Amino acid sequence: MSIVKVGLVQMSCTAAPQANTEKAIEKIREAAKKGAQIICLQELFTSLYFCDVEDYENFKLAEPIPGKTTDALSKVAKELGVVIIASLFEKRAEGLYHNTTAVLDADGAYLGKYRKMHIPDDPAYYEKFYFTPGDLGYRTFKTRFATIGILICWDQWYPEAARITALKGAEILFYPTAIGWSTAQTQDVNEE
Repeated sequence: MSIVKVGLVQMSCTAAPQANTEKAIEKIREAAKKGAQIICLQELFTSLYFCDVEDYENFKLAEPIPGKTTDALSKVAKELGVVIIASLFEKRAEGLYHNTTAVLDADGAYLGKYRKMHIPDDPAYYEKFYFTPGDLGYRTFKTRFATIGILICWDQWYPEAARITALKGAEILFYPTAIGWSTAQTQDVNEE
């Protein structure tokens, strides 16, 4: 049995995608320095979480995958010898967008992507306005350190996603997420 060190990056973001990407790279370097071999970035890390509103301007944040951000992260993965899991707003075609995670191996190779299957549409999570449900199925990626499965945020509430991904050989499941604590929720929700 081998031991794999995992680094999870959850950071504050701004409205500036390039600044967020640079900050993410800085955090990847910190995690690698501490021994992380597989580093998972938070959901949609290149911007503020924009799905709390329905605004057509936010579609300008989308990018092709692979593309500019995966190219930059690929160089960092190769330089540091780490696997990077990068959650991005994918523009597949005009009018066709996904909440997607790219996987970059420790040699910088782009291994592929997973497109979020379960899309919420609740107050403060208007994701159906932005994202088409994934069409690639549940996937695993054989990286240098482990065979991993990627699911994204809302997928966690659907146990078949984890079961199927594990049955496909995932040794570790990752769930990049942007949500933390709802400001409308009290900390003592379980007190009676």
